[in-house]
Amino acid sequence: MKACKNCHLLTEQGKCPRCGSSLSKDWKGYLVIMDYSRSKIAKKMNIDVNGKFALRVR
Repeated sequence: MKACKNCHLLTEQGKCPRCGSSLSKDWKGYLVIMDYSRSKIAKKMNIDVNGKFALRVR
């Protein structure tokens, strides 16, 4: 899996399906957001969709 450098979304595609940014293989931490509207972590990371995200992307 690769992580988006902009929004941290994890994907196996060539470009980020959420924002279209480039991806990186250098990421750490795994976060699954099930209900972004109630998640304090999602609010802190500015995540407004459910999905799989990396905590840190280089």
